[in-house]
Amino acid sequence: MAKPDKVAAVAEIADRFRTSSATVVTEYTGLSVSQLSQLRRALGTSAKYRVAKNSLVKRAAEDAGIEGLDDLFVGPTAITFVEGEAVDAAKALRDFAKDNNALVIKGGYMDGRPLSVAEISKIADLDSREVLLSKAAGAFKAKLSQAAALFQAPASQVARLAAALEDKRKAESGDAAEAPAES
Repeated sequence: MAKPDKVAAVAEIADRFRTSSATVVTEYTGLSVSQLSQLRRALGTSAKYRVAKNSLVKRAAEDAGIEGLDDLFVGPTAITFVEGEAVDAAKALRDFAKDNNALVIKGGYMDGRPLSVAEISKIADLDSREVLLSKAAGAFKAKLSQAAALFQAPASQVARLAAALEDKRKAESGDAAEAPAES
């Protein structure tokens, strides 16, 4: 018979699987409690790092309809449930794993399919949403500036042409006025 605390843990993990935009499965053997706390701080508020028993995680993944991760649930397992942008969490995990060899990224799950370690690494190499939006805004601003200059050019050319014609008329009328006065 299942214990109520295990049933509650499975239900909570299954709910996290359902509500997360992505998950990353890691092995944390050899990390101290302070290092795990440091990792959780690096992940920020957009991701939750959860250490859980493999049997409970397998059951929760099955309840949530997550398939293809059973091979990853071997040994000491922790799961990062990403609630925001997967890029930020993948970068934080990758950078932490570079500094701490004890953290091993095993794989993940996103958009209804399992992810390999290489795919998670590619996600970590992407620019964050904010950076992409600022790049797009900069590109739009540059194109708008070019368009404004293009639309303004004919008007300024007409103004310069009108000024040149006015100067020419004044010069011609000045020459015509001077010619009779000299004779």
